[in-house]
Amino acid sequence: MIRPHRFRPNPQTAADNTFQRPADHDVSREAYDVCTQVAERLTEAGVRVHVFEDEGDAHPDSVFPNNWFSTHAGGRVAVYPMYAPNRRGERRADIIEMLKAQYRVQEVIDYSGLEPDDLFLEGTGAMVLDHVSRIAYAVRSNRCDPVLVERFCTVFGYEPVVFDAVDPDGVPIYHTNVMMCIGTDIALIGLDAIVGDARRDEIARRIRETGRTLIPLTAQQVASFAGNALELRGYGGERMLVISETGYRSLTDEQVQTLSASCRIVPVDVAPIELAGGSVRCMLAGIHLDAR
Repeated sequence: MIRPHRFRPNPQTAADNTFQRPADHDVSREAYDVCTQVAERLTEAGVRVHVFEDEGDAHPDSVFPNNWFSTHAGGRVAVYPMYAPNRRGERRADIIEMLKAQYRVQEVIDYSGLEPDDLFLEGTGAMVLDHVSRIAYAVRSNRCDPVLVERFCTVFGYEPVVFDAVDPDGVPIYHTNVMMCIGTDIALIGLDAIVGDARRDEIARRIRETGRTLIPLTAQQVASFAGNALELRGYGGERMLVISETGYRSLTDEQVQTLSASCRIVPVDVAPIELAGGSVRCMLAGIHLDAR
């Protein structure tokens, strides 16, 4: 996690992120406190959390580290090219060095040099990875180039499933992880956002074929960040689904019951962060590396 000291919605991402909202006051202190509370809540739940500070004001979206790096079983780390110029400085060598020091990292594959070619792939924001069935779901957007999805999948051993998805006004969804979450037993997805009946049915079928219970989300639930959740494991192996209070409150009783049968639901209040168009999943860069 990155704890921001000067958080604010990023003006450079507002054009294609329809989930983003302007702040009517300085929310930097609120965002700082929210990050602290999320880290404490996860730690209490048995999750190992590494918190880094961003004390500057040059990178409004630094609170979303999952967009610039991802980690993978077998000791691999990917570093990604970012669409907004003021997001590119979010990449931090000290975080990569921490991973190398505390976990078994065999290789770092850096795609960020493709930015001058206008090729972008914003990590596990642009892709939702099924680590078990080895499928990479990706919504085509400014932040997700299908060519780079193919390249990533070839190197990391995933099957690419690229599709188009739009909000109710027909605007492309900017990141796959705001409409989709893949857990061990369940999958939350805004099916109605997927363009094309055949493609929608195909993706639903692919998810069900992996043995997961598919939980369709309405457009309102997607807008409330119900899809921007992440399954984590505690020290004892307990599975938990971390979801924002906004997203959790939008779920139906039946959906909550289905999720609770799979894992413990951990709602966290990240309302100030959601002004930037992302929620709790975006705040968490998962570690899939073996500890040293």
